[in-house]
Amino acid sequence: MTEPNLTHRRILRTALPIVLANATVPILGAVDTGVVGQLGEAAPIGAVGIGAIILTSIYWVFGFLRMGTVGLTSQAVGSGDNAEVVALLTRALMIGLCGGGLILVLQTPLFWAAFQISPASEEVEGLARRYMQIRIWSAPAAIAIYGLTGWLIAQERTRAVLVLQLWMNGLNIALDLWFVLGLDWGLEGVAWATLLAEYSGFALGLWLCRTAFGGTAWRAWDRILDRAKLVRMMRVNRDILVRSLLLEAIFVSFLFLGSDFGDVTLAANQVLLQFLHVTGYAMDGFAFTAEALVGRAYGAKARDQLRRAAVMTTGWALGFNIVMALCFALLGGLLIDVMADVPSVQSEARVYLPYMVAVPILGVAAWMLDGIFIGATRGADMRNMMMVSFVVYCIAASGLVPTFGNHGLWMALLISFVARGVTLGARYPALERSAQA
Repeated sequence: MTEPNLTHRRILRTALPIVLANATVPILGAVDTGVVGQLGEAAPIGAVGIGAIILTSIYWVFGFLRMGTVGLTSQAVGSGDNAEVVALLTRALMIGLCGGGLILVLQTPLFWAAFQISPASEEVEGLARRYMQIRIWSAPAAIAIYGLTGWLIAQERTRAVLVLQLWMNGLNIALDLWFVLGLDWGLEGVAWATLLAEYSGFALGLWLCRTAFGGTAWRAWDRILDRAKLVRMMRVNRDILVRSLLLEAIFVSFLFLGSDFGDVTLAANQVLLQFLHVTGYAMDGFAFTAEALVGRAYGAKARDQLRRAAVMTTGWALGFNIVMALCFALLGGLLIDVMADVPSVQSEARVYLPYMVAVPILGVAAWMLDGIFIGATRGADMRNMMMVSFVVYCIAASGLVPTFGNHGLWMALLISFVARGVTLGARYPALERSAQA
């Protein structure tokens, strides 16, 4: 099969559905909060919030499954190994379902550990446990969806990913309204809505991947359980997992260090982090596109095509981020007022708004190089450069925070983005060399 030309239209056709799909995520969170808010009590709102964060964090540990699946599958597509493309879907589903089953078995100690790290009032914790004890049963579906999504992205089928996301979140919202406001199921209704939406999403995802099940390759166990291929998949996923845990450690430490500056500053930081999340959601579209296109070129050992994919996707990402930086500069104050109606928090957030204007520009290299290295399955480079960036962040935070306070904390976070971009950039020539035929 002839590889289609790499054009700007192809890049946007792949990237924009991911951007739109990600835009539905905060909408679902807002509806969850809104319907629980109709119960007229504060505790259920906090319980759903903390319960969702805990479960998302537990599931996120398996985020490597999406990234690793994209890189390996796109390379198999590029090399023309269709049997391996299908086998990778089966492997991803096996890992996702087994990982979800493991979470179900370990749910009691996981919940205990989560509340030790993030203690809440007795009432909120009790309600959160009720919510989590229902929703946790969708873990196999939720994690397997990572593999399905990665497999679709690797083949540039991002419209299918958009359909999957719209279906899941749309059904979740509809069931939220029915169960909580219509049937008066309260907090448990929100949990059941998410559980049913995730299992329906898993079923839809399988249907969207139905072409893989038309032959026998999806159950060719000799290939699927091939030792060398399993070891490679485990090694790639292991390195991405270590990288992701270090990145999460940076953000967790940021939140903990920010809490030392008082409730107002902590609240201001939380508001401003939403700007960073918006940037990340937008960048996912172009980073995921880079994963798929770079992976195909890497699998085909087409060095020039790889470079073209890296340059073109990064160029679009940079242009998009410049627009976002301008929007944050011009409209940031208004957005802060919408997100926080406390005058002291509004004024405090405005003090640190310039860092949010800088984030899209200073962070674009880190986001895009992550996608490029994932596509090339250079997990060891990602892991090692993340280790260096983590050390740089720790040094920067220990030196800047005592002197500049919360300003120093934001400086350290931005420095970690720059360090990741610079260190991965230094390894890029080796990535290109390894892609030569």
